[in-house]
Amino acid sequence: MKNIFGVLLLSMVQPILAQTKLEKAITSLEDNYEQEKVYVLTDKSQYAAGDKIWFKSFVFDGYNRSTLSTTLFVELYNSDKKLIAWKTVLLTNGEGSGDFQLKEDLPEQVYFVRAYTPYMTNFNEEFQIVKSFPVYNPNSTESLVVSKSSDWSAKTIPEGGNFINGVPTKFAVRLTSNASLPENWSGKIVDAQNPNVSITTFKSFDKNVASFTITPASGKKYQAIIQDNAGKSKTIDLPQVADSGLHLVVNSSKEGIKYTLKGVNLKQQLQNYKIVGTINNHLAYKATIKQLSNEASSLIPTKISNGANGVFQLAIFDDQDNLVAQRLCFIKPNDLKLEKAEIIGQSIKQTPRSFNSIDLSPESYFKNYTVLVSEDDGTQKPEEDNILSGLWLTGDFTTKIDNPAQYFSKTANSEALDALLISEKWNRFDWNSVLNGSVPTIKTKSQKFLSYKVKPVKNNALMINSSVILLLKSGKSEPIISPFQTDQSGYVYLNNLSNDEPLTVSLFANSKDDKESSAENLFVTAEPLVNPTPFTGNFPGTKYKLVKASGNKTLPPAIAKAINTQKNIKKTESNDIEIKEVELVGKKKDPKEELDQQLSTGMFSSMNSTIFDFVNEDQHAEGMANILDWLQGRAAGLTFQKNNSGVNVPYIRGQQAKLYLDEILTDPSMISTLPINNIAMVKILKGAGLIGDAVAIYTMKGNMKSKNKGKEAPKNNSAIIKGYDRPSEFLVEMIDENAKIENDTRETLYWNPNLFDSDYVPPRIKFFNNDSAKQYKVEIISFDESDNLLYQNEIFK
Repeated sequence: MKNIFGVLLLSMVQPILAQTKLEKAITSLEDNYEQEKVYVLTDKSQYAAGDKIWFKSFVFDGYNRSTLSTTLFVELYNSDKKLIAWKTVLLTNGEGSGDFQLKEDLPEQVYFVRAYTPYMTNFNEEFQIVKSFPVYNPNSTESLVVSKSSDWSAKTIPEGGNFINGVPTKFAVRLTSNASLPENWSGKIVDAQNPNVSITTFKSFDKNVASFTITPASGKKYQAIIQDNAGKSKTIDLPQVADSGLHLVVNSSKEGIKYTLKGVNLKQQLQNYKIVGTINNHLAYKATIKQLSNEASSLIPTKISNGANGVFQLAIFDDQDNLVAQRLCFIKPNDLKLEKAEIIGQSIKQTPRSFNSIDLSPESYFKNYTVLVSEDDGTQKPEEDNILSGLWLTGDFTTKIDNPAQYFSKTANSEALDALLISEKWNRFDWNSVLNGSVPTIKTKSQKFLSYKVKPVKNNALMINSSVILLLKSGKSEPIISPFQTDQSGYVYLNNLSNDEPLTVSLFANSKDDKESSAENLFVTAEPLVNPTPFTGNFPGTKYKLVKASGNKTLPPAIAKAINTQKNIKKTESNDIEIKEVELVGKKKDPKEELDQQLSTGMFSSMNSTIFDFVNEDQHAEGMANILDWLQGRAAGLTFQKNNSGVNVPYIRGQQAKLYLDEILTDPSMISTLPINNIAMVKILKGAGLIGDAVAIYTMKGNMKSKNKGKEAPKNNSAIIKGYDRPSEFLVEMIDENAKIENDTRETLYWNPNLFDSDYVPPRIKFFNNDSAKQYKVEIISFDESDNLLYQNEIFK
């Protein structure tokens, strides 16, 4: 919706022709105020320690998916603003996905996910999304409870911003709180000199807003007396009544946006007043009034937004280009332009552990879907936010809005939405600043993918304006060898990398005869040009508080199910290992078994172990910085968290695992410096007797010959570029009865952030029921090539 120009006015209103200060400000908006916003969908609204958080991110430029950024940082914080983990997410057409594995010993409290693109750091931090959710832990010494009492504040805002003598004026009443708002509230308007007599009354539309209309008299002081359902009362002053000014009234309907202007005691009436409408910082409508008159009105057609929904900002300027009134309204609030998925077949059953499927049309304009299927037991409250509220409200307004999704539900009250927008102000830019010529400082420009600054060093000195050779290798792919010239600072730049597995960068320099390359006395580092930025703001308040846990800790039913699901997963993993061990009985010992017997003592022998043989098998570990980095994602239940030194620390099922080197207890820093070519075997032990959960590393003995012999361990002339974090795979499977699972309690039954129409013909949503679900909540999101939104959130039975 860029550069849309609309003019539809009465005979007294003519288009603006002259280049004025206002015209220059509008041009500045178009050129300098491109901004992004993020919506993050998570598979659940609350978690148990040890759960995995699945997320899908959508990045928008206005109301279209953004093409500005290809990188998104998603960070996980605790309540003390300590960064727990972060992901670098690859964005494709403004969409990207990932996951966080919560540790089992995570303290019970509220946690926060922050998401932003590097380009968003040029603007106010408050526009970065910060999403909160509670995490429960039955072993924590503190418990989360919903705060029963909360303090709140209120304000009254006149439509258009002016309160003028003798002019009926609509007001919005807005309540805000750092915690919870009262369920309902009401109030009355009084003359401060006669507070016992009510001039008018109002009742809240919802927890956020109410509205009323009053005709003021000059010299009077008016007050709003507000009382909530708990009996708490507050008195708020209305603005002072003015004797002159501009009154603005706006009404939005299917036909368009009608505005009416009324001038009171203006010297030149409304002559040469300008009307400017913007959508997402872009001009959508402009006009000027040429005739002498105290009143003007017009209907702005919905074609200014191509019929799409969104927030429209109307600003009125006087003949000197001073801002005199402004108002936000929603385009077509009762006619949301949303597509629904075309379902051509479905098989939905209530039988425990039954297979279910939903088939989508392969002929649809929508080709890529985000799908979430969850159990719906009929007790869940309506969702508090969704992609609609993120796109049209919370992405652009920094004030906390309670349950913003309600404004776009089937039972939405358009009058409540209108009152909410009267109470808000468009803060993506300030008209007065733009009129004065101010523009935002863009320190971080939009970049394609990831870029790195490579610093070659030879004999402890920078290689300035020198020819070097870089060898780039990722996984099993063939290496790429390229010549580079360092700049006057001694750097080489690698731009536009989109790798999602480690990339080894090896440095070579030409020898004196320029015929051979050498790695002697070389050192290289690779630093990303853009890094995550520290969070300096405050997290939004929540409705929860921590109290000391009682003896018998009560958990929400959904959390008790989540904890049982974690136990089921562990049983399944254990069962898989036992089956593999049984299959080996009676078979001839293979070389891996013989190596294990040769290196392991009885204490480190276990049926519940995973072995990686570096003597008899090529593990393709060349190019990896150390064995801990190589182990990432290679064993079920084994995860890693970086410590303060940046070294990976192993965790098994959320608990920190012990590290052994040749069966001697050691620490990660010692292992991180061990050359991989010196390693004979790695053994992952889960619950092994006296050892417990452990990672055991064994070095070469005697005349052992590794499959990697001849492949040198990484030298100082190599550096590792991590790249983007690859999302984990959500497994669509039934809890096997052979795993002795008595009660399947999975809440998230299906998660697919990228269901392509080419994956199946037709595209198929397939999942297995748990043991209790009688109906399923299915959420589907998609965009076509024109960025028309498909959104469906309904119950399937």
